[in-house]
Amino acid sequence: MSAIKRTAMMRRLLTTIGLGIVGLLALGSRAEAQEIQLTGPLAGAPPARHLRLYRDGRFEIAPTMSFTLLDEYERTILFGGRAQYNLTDWLGIGVWGAAGISSPTSLTNEISTSAPQSVETQVNIPNCSPAGSAYTARGSAGCPSFANQTGKINWVFAPQVQVVPFRGKLAIFQKIFVDTDAYLHAGVAFVGLTERADCGPGTGGPSSCSNVPLVNGGANSFGTTGSMAIAPTFGLGLNFYLASFVALGVEYRALPFDWNRSGFDSRGAGPNNNFPDDKITSADQTLKFNQMVTISLGFSLPTKPKVSD
Repeated sequence: MSAIKRTAMMRRLLTTIGLGIVGLLALGSRAEAQEIQLTGPLAGAPPARHLRLYRDGRFEIAPTMSFTLLDEYERTILFGGRAQYNLTDWLGIGVWGAAGISSPTSLTNEISTSAPQSVETQVNIPNCSPAGSAYTARGSAGCPSFANQTGKINWVFAPQVQVVPFRGKLAIFQKIFVDTDAYLHAGVAFVGLTERADCGPGTGGPSSCSNVPLVNGGANSFGTTGSMAIAPTFGLGLNFYLASFVALGVEYRALPFDWNRSGFDSRGAGPNNNFPDDKITSADQTLKFNQMVTISLGFSLPTKPKVSD
């Protein structure tokens, strides 16, 4: 091997060794920086200091107003309140209760004034014009209005749990900052209802579901009765803390349960009871995913929240 070739090989070897040393130094430098990050003055420090704990250990009472959504026959406004004790800043237990005021929807008014009075529909809608008699408008003396038989929510009482997975600040036009938290709630709801009373053979009510006071002198079969449903309730909400002890809340709530909202005979006979049977019973109840939006104004005690380290 000539001297020139040996010299070239030595140069390549030295170059390779030099690059390896530089690489090791670079790796050592990065490892050292990582070590400083783990053992520096911020190691083990909480993500935030002096955080105001608006919920932890505080009792809250909040007047509420709720509005039902996607109503078919009756819309309801519920006035009530929520009482809650927050075990931690992310977990609270309490109750919500409200009483409702219902009003008919435009569909209910249209059915009451415009639906034809006939033998074919007299089980579901009052027929106050039997053969040979004059027409009697629904809602007038002796002829029930359709709105009289529709289902209504009278009151709700719901023990529940709140969980707060997110909190932070809400910026309005980058000028106003409001402490905010988002929460989930779930519980069991007891719902007081008004529904059309049972009627038809063997139900204990009027023997015919087509009876109104002007028909054959029979008992009115379009009356209503009180009932109660037990249902799961769940949803989510936002709290905007206007002051250290005052919070404005907006909440969505779902209450799925079976009830007869129209007072119609829609089920009870045939395969799987999916056909009318000329009776009004619990078989005519159908599942409705009842929904509402609630606005609340909460007041917390003690008035001064805890502050984290």
